[in-house]
Amino acid sequence: MDTQKSDMPMARRNRVISKPARTTLDAARSADGLNDRFFRQMVFNLRNGVLAITRDGRIAAMNENAYRVLGLPPRSGDLGRPFSEVLQGCPEVTRILLSAFDSDDLPNRAEMRLRKTGKAIGYTLSRIHDDDGKQIGATLFFKDLTRVEQLEERERLRDRLATLGEMAAAIAHEVKNPLASIEVMAGMLKRQLRDRTDAHETLNDIIKECKMANAIVVEVLEFVRPIQLQVDGVSLVEVIKESITAAESKMPRGTIQIDTIIDPDVPELQADEHQLRQLFINLLTNAFDALGGKGRIEMRARLEAGDEDQLMGVDPPAPQVVIDIRDNGPGISADDLERVFSPFFTTKPQGTGLGLAIVRKVVDAHDGRINATSAPGRTTFSVTLPVVPSTGSNQGV
Repeated sequence: MDTQKSDMPMARRNRVISKPARTTLDAARSADGLNDRFFRQMVFNLRNGVLAITRDGRIAAMNENAYRVLGLPPRSGDLGRPFSEVLQGCPEVTRILLSAFDSDDLPNRAEMRLRKTGKAIGYTLSRIHDDDGKQIGATLFFKDLTRVEQLEERERLRDRLATLGEMAAAIAHEVKNPLASIEVMAGMLKRQLRDRTDAHETLNDIIKECKMANAIVVEVLEFVRPIQLQVDGVSLVEVIKESITAAESKMPRGTIQIDTIIDPDVPELQADEHQLRQLFINLLTNAFDALGGKGRIEMRARLEAGDEDQLMGVDPPAPQVVIDIRDNGPGISADDLERVFSPFFTTKPQGTGLGLAIVRKVVDAHDGRINATSAPGRTTFSVTLPVVPSTGSNQGV
């Protein structure tokens, strides 16, 4: 009896202690589960690309931004697969990850260009250690810097054009007056030599060449003159319709078919109507010339959400309108494609090389961007314009 009496309090005491112990253990497990979920959601919601691998080379984590920046399709079965298989289309990234455990000097805030997408990315590579300090993996954090690079290039271009503009304006003004004098004197000689047919032909050629040279001077002055945007609500449908008519008056359209597709959700743009019209006229006349009077042009406008990376983390990203001008002409060579927006670059015998340079200047003034892609039978100029330009974007080069 005495033994039973002494055991009873002990049993009760054991039962009292075991309940809080189980509660504490459950709470710890619950906290661990919460932490796991929290940190997983944190990684997968980062605006940067995150790619983590285990020590034996398997994918441990890869968020949506990583897939998007690398130009890879998201696949749920990628976790646990060798990273060399998942990243087959990105050899540059594979090489960096392969060096994660071999080098003592890991890259921090380095940059590289992806051959697959052409994007420039900034990245940091770090090792992952367990509680004992053992290396168990590595993580790559990266961000799309393409927009930053474009903005830097735009600033460099503005500096170059400012210098070039001052020089070109001075030369143009000096040339314009003599050209006008030559044209006037040739006209006077033509009237005085009415009976000299041979002289008339020569004088007509002089007048024609003077007019052409003067047109070039006017175009150069137009190019170097800073753009002062007159921003107002602009209907893209009306601007494109007027641009087609104006382009036909500048260059024969022939039998070229033009298809215009404006998505119904495309809103009014806050832009300079005159400058936008000039932009599309230049692109259309360029396409007319490439097609040689026959073929097809498609103008397609659509509304897109802004890119968070390209808008430097603005939240929410501002909407933008993308206008594609596509033709089925012979295409542009890869070497020429890199220089099509450069001032004074042209492949035409009578061209000034300023048409597409002016297009880029107008796009930059509207805080937009323009890209060109080409292959035989398919050339596309894509113009991206913000629905509402950012403050201070109403000044051009």
